[in-house]
Amino acid sequence: MTADPVSRPPTDEEREGTYVYGIARGEQVRCPEPLTGVGDPPRPVRALSEGRLTAIVSDCPERLRPKRRDLMAHQQVLARVGESSAVLPMRFGSVSPSDEAVRTVLSEQAERYHEQLERLTGRVEYNVKAVHREEAVLHLVLADSAELRALAEANRAAGGGTYEQRLRFGELVAGSVREREERDARLVEEALLPLSEESRPGPESGGWFVNMSFLVEKGEGVDELLSTIDELTGNHPHMELNVHGPLPPYSFVEP
Repeated sequence: MTADPVSRPPTDEEREGTYVYGIARGEQVRCPEPLTGVGDPPRPVRALSEGRLTAIVSDCPERLRPKRRDLMAHQQVLARVGESSAVLPMRFGSVSPSDEAVRTVLSEQAERYHEQLERLTGRVEYNVKAVHREEAVLHLVLADSAELRALAEANRAAGGGTYEQRLRFGELVAGSVREREERDARLVEEALLPLSEESRPGPESGGWFVNMSFLVEKGEGVDELLSTIDELTGNHPHMELNVHGPLPPYSFVEP
């Protein structure tokens, strides 16, 4: 009697590839059941062991796109497995040609993976972005500059001022806002950097004058970081701090 080709697991040759969520320490790591990951329909998650390491994987979908459902599925798999095992998170879209290729990498890079797992065990990532509340920061820069207040008053008295006067005023205000952003960026970083074990700058983007990720220890480390962020927001209401976390420490995994 031959095996049913529909029900049997696909071979490496039949798969589109092996999608890797993370690497765990220990050869007996088990995935919570039922646990599914990326894809539509979602692919079942499984564990591939090699030596004292285990890769958390699933079959890779034919068309992998960074859609919200798949991004959340990737993070959910790491969170579920991380409840019982230390996991080195891989970024979304980490794909290997086959299960065997994953096992080969685990074997060849075992020492490096163990070092990183040791460094990141018990740690989480928090991303902090800072932006100014527009009206509040404009009030501040005017309050700090007698020159700007005088120009604003002169323009009002002249019915708004000439185009050149308005242009000069706008350029001076923009320059003062940039100086304030630099000053407040230092304020945020000086307050949060001592509370983290490591930090990484995020990609530059318009609007944010701070975009940084912080590696902190679970428990007291997290509490202290969040408490300091609340204190910063309360003492400096012209700033808005957006906090994302706890996250698997993606930013702190060495390439």
